[in-house]
Amino acid sequence: MKKIIIALAMLAVLPASAKDKKVVTEPAPAPTTDNVLTEQEQREGWKLLWDGKTTNGWRGAKIQTFPEKGWRIENGVLKVEKANGAESGNGGDIVTEKNYHNFILKVDFKITEGANSGIKYFVDPDMNLGEGSAIGCEFQILDDLRHPDAKLGVKGNRKLGSLYDLIPAPEQKPFDITTWNTAMVIVKDNHVEHWLNGVKMLEYERNNQEWNALVAYSKYKNWPNFGNRDGRILLQDHGDEVWFKNVKIKEL
Repeated sequence: MKKIIIALAMLAVLPASAKDKKVVTEPAPAPTTDNVLTEQEQREGWKLLWDGKTTNGWRGAKIQTFPEKGWRIENGVLKVEKANGAESGNGGDIVTEKNYHNFILKVDFKITEGANSGIKYFVDPDMNLGEGSAIGCEFQILDDLRHPDAKLGVKGNRKLGSLYDLIPAPEQKPFDITTWNTAMVIVKDNHVEHWLNGVKMLEYERNNQEWNALVAYSKYKNWPNFGNRDGRILLQDHGDEVWFKNVKIKEL
């Protein structure tokens, strides 16, 4: 009771202007998490591969500049525009300006119904001067239920999360076509892993006889030393609308 009386007494001696004055504050801005590294990520050595605003750090897989059509930046999202479903039939694939050896790559992606795309690595632009999509090891992005490519290949090795045309991802996988999903690729020398939404899809070793035999029975059989060299990161234009954001990498 004594504390209440003291508080009321203090209030009584305040000038009227102080008693009536209202503190007006602006609403706190919503936290921005897309295309921004957290303090922990910065300490751990992560870097943004795409800044969410510009085309800095990227170029066409088969041209020296960023494509003038087929790709659009909108509200922090990098979008592949809808075309006719052909490989690199519109703007074409885009690649990083830098090669990568050992790394952890994370990419958030969202696909439209029936869409096809991919995240490729170990891409050498100098070996990709012909028509079609640039060649590299590919984390397949696909609507398994609606795109015909899901029924091609061997044992599902062209489905979502697979090492395209080489190693299939599990049939049951954590994926929701209505929202954003996260692909992760880990490369430590010859050991490579694919992860989808925090679940490991597959792993493999390259630069050995088993790998070379696997490649020999795939669409890559005529590409010398496929998968056994370092290269660039690629986002694929397969003529379907696909969205990317939070493209980040940690070199190991």
